[in-house]
Amino acid sequence: MPLRLLKYAISREHPAPRFFRDCVEPKKTYDVVIIGGGGHGLAAAYYLAKDYGITNVAVLEKGYIGGGNTGRNTTIIRSNYLTPEGVKFYDASVKIYEGLSEELDLNLFYSNRGHFTLAHTESAMRTMRWRAEVNKHVGVESYVVGPDEISKACPQLDISCSGQAPIIGALYHAPGSVARHDGVAWGYARGADQFGVEIFQNTEVTRIDVKGGKVCGVQTNNGYISTNKVLSAVAGFTPRITQMVDLQTPIVIHPLQACVTEPMKPWLDTILVSGSLHVYVSQSSRGELVMGSSLDPYEMHSTRSSLDFVEGLTSHITDMFPFLSNVKVVRQWAGMADLTPDFAPIMGKTPIEGFYLDAGWGTWGFKATPISGKTMAETIARDMAPDLIKSFRLSRFEDYELTGEKGAASVGH
Repeated sequence: MPLRLLKYAISREHPAPRFFRDCVEPKKTYDVVIIGGGGHGLAAAYYLAKDYGITNVAVLEKGYIGGGNTGRNTTIIRSNYLTPEGVKFYDASVKIYEGLSEELDLNLFYSNRGHFTLAHTESAMRTMRWRAEVNKHVGVESYVVGPDEISKACPQLDISCSGQAPIIGALYHAPGSVARHDGVAWGYARGADQFGVEIFQNTEVTRIDVKGGKVCGVQTNNGYISTNKVLSAVAGFTPRITQMVDLQTPIVIHPLQACVTEPMKPWLDTILVSGSLHVYVSQSSRGELVMGSSLDPYEMHSTRSSLDFVEGLTSHITDMFPFLSNVKVVRQWAGMADLTPDFAPIMGKTPIEGFYLDAGWGTWGFKATPISGKTMAETIARDMAPDLIKSFRLSRFEDYELTGEKGAASVGH
């Protein structure tokens, strides 16, 4: 580092500005209280202020900003889903992501890679063709490719998977990308703060008051706040919040684990996913391989990692890439995935007036961050869900109008 730059870096005359104000004590009243300081909650606060001029907003985070699932995911961004509703929704998110670094004035390391969903059986290929057709009709670039195209894009991949499960084709999704997950959270936090939103870390909601079917306030470990609008955007902690307002949902919580290897020279230019092997892998800008698998098979509110996960995952990874057998896994972690029966989120209004829900994200929440924030902000500001998320309403489970996304979300990616 040049000496002049080093002197500038340590000079007290040029302190680095804070990303957002250090708010300590909440006010007595806010127009909107957002529970959850992850990507979704912060994005909703940002768009409430930016799009609708609603700035008297408090974001309450029990830990630190981005410390939940936002900081625990594997950052894959895509829109190659199975239902028209899902494809349209996630495509809108991809389009926002493409210009988000410029909008937030922060390098999010957004990198377009292309996304291959590998097929090892004829039944899997039928699903790939189905998804490709749905994507094409909605205007999203996805199409089926054969082994030759896969090998050309990733020559290091053993197409035979060590003879265990040969790859016979894939769904290729050109818009598939990755981004810096903590940057997304901090970028939205800074943007919201600049509009006047107040962000409180280490502030846990312990009670939500409802009178006459309407929200009227929240109790926190940092004081009581009066408000008539509350948004819950807490992912795996959703059942604890909905219990406070006596609201039943079909959400269940399963741990989802991931890990990274030691850094290496860049060689993996694309994103690879295998539903049959329960594997997904990409390479970060730092050279780490970011890898994950399917959900843990048991329902549990825990972020504990396990040896069984990393043993199974690395076994399948070395089937695909035998030369990685001596590469070290350096970090492993888990998040809590909030799952719905139809593998689609729950978004919008609830039977409790003034209580809004952004939940049920399972393994696909990060990629939806911008559009979920934008649509939830519109829902809160107008007290009416936009058409884009009407199919994700909570009442669909009573109406038997499910949005079946399991075929496109059966692996944690």
